[in-house]
Amino acid sequence: MENKKVTWVLRIAVFGSFLGHGIFALQGKEQWIGWVQQFTNTDAGGAATLLTMVGLLDLLVALIVLVRPIRVVLLWATLWGFWTALVRPLVGEPVWDFVERWANWGAPLALLLILGWPRSLREWFR
Repeated sequence: MENKKVTWVLRIAVFGSFLGHGIFALQGKEQWIGWVQQFTNTDAGGAATLLTMVGLLDLLVALIVLVRPIRVVLLWATLWGFWTALVRPLVGEPVWDFVERWANWGAPLALLLILGWPRSLREWFR
């Protein structure tokens, strides 16, 4: 019973994190557009388009994890959460902006570990 409660807390936490980031991306957060430009060497329009796609993917991740978490989606959420936290010091923000965002990748990783690390390719999609 306790495991089920913890699982739901983590599902809601991941949902909230990816929902919030997805909405910010869809709103075209100016600072993020600048970061995308910096990493992709594209113009503002291209960066905004890419950010919109990322926002839609974040919303999809949020919904999947809330409705029925799938291990491969949780792995993606872990890696993407880690990367987006790491971007902060890479673009010149203080390292503490990275540290502050550890929960963005820690929550999906914890949920993945609670569900069980897959032992086969098929289990990644359950």
